[in-house]
Order: sequence, then structure tokens, then C-alpha cells
Amino acid sequence: MAMKANGDAPRKMIGRTVLRPREQVEETIRAAILSGELKSGEMLPPEAELARQFNVSRTTLREALRVLSSQHLINKVPGARGGNFVQSIDYHSLGDVMMESVDNLLALGSIEFDEVAEVRQQLEVPAVRLAAANRTDEHVQQLTAIVERQKTASVDDPEIPELDRQFHTLIARASGNRVLASFVAALHHATEPVHYLDLSPSVGRETVKQHQQIVRAIQRQDPDAGETAVVKHLTYLRRHITAHRTR
Repeated sequence: MAMKANGDAPRKMIGRTVLRPREQVEETIRAAILSGELKSGEMLPPEAELARQFNVSRTTLREALRVLSSQHLINKVPGARGGNFVQSIDYHSLGDVMMESVDNLLALGSIEFDEVAEVRQQLEVPAVRLAAANRTDEHVQQLTAIVERQKTASVDDPEIPELDRQFHTLIARASGNRVLASFVAALHHATEPVHYLDLSPSVGRETVKQHQQIVRAIQRQDPDAGETAVVKHLTYLRRHITAHRTR
């Protein structure tokens, strides 16, 4: 069999796209942050020094820093003692980034409220099941304290939305899954179900009663009872929210 001529042999690909100076600065700083070379909360060198190190203009450097800031990897603090600081990279920051993104998409009309609310409710079922399995005594005490405060608060108490947020996000944290906790917290913030309820005294009492049932299931470490209670609660909320929003 005849050998292929050298000209017909497959060519080895050794080249790759050469990054522009701004992209090179971004990639280098991003890699330093993600590798841990730059620690959470650490201040980057002054911009003039960074521009000298990268051998780029101050304008190019600032463009790169703006991109990194938009990606929530660094935070620019103004003032004499300010500078560019590495953002905290943990599950809390994951929730913050997601919260901001969902809020922006809702404000722009790119996604619908009902879509976000549906996903949040779907995530709260496994959150309760995991919380029933993994909760600590401290989690139960904190949930009980929140419900006790809800029982004594009037429906027009401005603290009600915050108590509701604390209740649902604490259950998600008790699940032991930090990614799930971040998602539930972000989506609950975006939908804030209490704001969309016609919160009459009867609705308020029923909501607290349902919260108590959820806490009892978590306390008994009964995931099936927890799922039943949270599905009942979320179905009730959704029905009342839909009725209130379509008026």
C-alpha cells in the first residue's frame, strides 16, 4: 500500500488564539484568584503598579478590572484606603451572584415571576427532606423561635417578610447542601412570596400553622411528613398569590 505523501498527512495543531492585552490581564488575575494565589479579601496591587507589571496602559488595566468586577471576582472600594479587593468565593457569594442575576432578569422582563416561583418551590421539597435528615438541635431551636415570632406579629408588621425569608432559607441551610441553600435563598429573595399575598389575619394564621407543621416534621426527622407539609404550604401560597396577582 502506498504511503501518503507528506503533504497529505494530518497537520498537528499547535497554535491557539492569541489573547488581546486586556484578556491576558483578565485571565492572569482570574487564574490567581481561582487558584488561591490571591486570597479572599486580599487587596490587589495599586493600578499603576499592576499596569507596570503587565506592561499595559492604565486604560487597558481598568477595562480588565471592570470585567472581573462584573464577574464578582473583585470589588472596587473607593476612597484613600480603598482599592481592588478579591471577593469572597464561597457558597454565600454564589447566592449573592444568583440573586442579583435573577433580580436583573425579572426587572428586564427576560424571565417571568411564575417561572422563578415554580423553580423555588420545586427546590424547597428536597430542602425540607434533607433538613429532616441533617438538622441539628440548633436549627430546630432557631426555626421554632422564628415561628413563635410570626405567631405574635400582626399581618402588617414590616418584619413579616424578613421572618418568612429567614424561615425558608434556614430550612435550606439545615439541609446541609450549600448549593441548594444558595439557590433557595436567591430565588426566595426574588419572589418574596409574602409581598404577593393578600395577607389577611386568616391567611397569616394559616401560614403560621403550616410553618409549625413543617418544623415538627423536621424536629422528628421525618422527611415524608416534611415533604407533605411543605407541599401543602407551597400549594396554599401559590393559590393565594395567583388570586392576588390576577386581581
